[in-house]
Amino acid sequence: MSVANLFRLEGKVALVTGANSGIGLAIAEALATTGAKVVLVARRAAELAAAAKKIGAAAAALPCDLADRQALFECAARAPSCFGAPDILVNAAGVNIRRPMLEITEQDWDATMRINLEAPFFLAQRLAPAMIARRWGRILNIASLQSVRAFNNSGPYGASKGGLAQLTRAQAEAWSRHGVNANAIAPGFFATPLTAPVVNDPARWQAMADRTLIGRNGELADLAGTAVYLCSPASDYVTGQTLFVDGGFSAG
Repeated sequence: MSVANLFRLEGKVALVTGANSGIGLAIAEALATTGAKVVLVARRAAELAAAAKKIGAAAAALPCDLADRQALFECAARAPSCFGAPDILVNAAGVNIRRPMLEITEQDWDATMRINLEAPFFLAQRLAPAMIARRWGRILNIASLQSVRAFNNSGPYGASKGGLAQLTRAQAEAWSRHGVNANAIAPGFFATPLTAPVVNDPARWQAMADRTLIGRNGELADLAGTAVYLCSPASDYVTGQTLFVDGGFSAG
């Protein structure tokens, strides 16, 4: 196989959560441009339909509230009806409830864990058997700088993302010998709906950029190459890893 073909995804089906906007949509678009069919999953049906229309015939919308465990199970069961059983699962959906630790409610904690940690676990658990049967699959989790360090007013988010990095390793340990690799991307600061409170504070946004080694915050296009790599045959011998795409933030 040529090096260029290592990154091609013709004949593959990817299910991408959080695909109505931000990082999820950017990754879905990148996978579609390399030949994959993409199943877009998110709660907001209208935004999801618009995202699918933007990508075109290679995309299908599958609305689901990932915080609702039964709805999540039904989503996993319905996914093969779009383009066939998914070969790739990208867990990009996330929520960050920004409050001081002493003000976090039980509802805040539960909502964060259900979307950020439980959904990646249960979706993978239900989609992995078909990947194992084919002896090829990819799980790509979207971790965070907070997988390894803390930021203020983000306690549950950081806990969930630390757990997601460990879940990635556990998935890799369980399934890599069956051809199903699991890895994670830990993005730095990108302008998305989730980071709007930081983006909308010019001084804070610039301070984040100044802490990178490259000297700027991320643009969604910066994630495309890494996502395609970790979802393609190019990464056949890479598993259990969390790759930081953060402009050197974590190295500074």
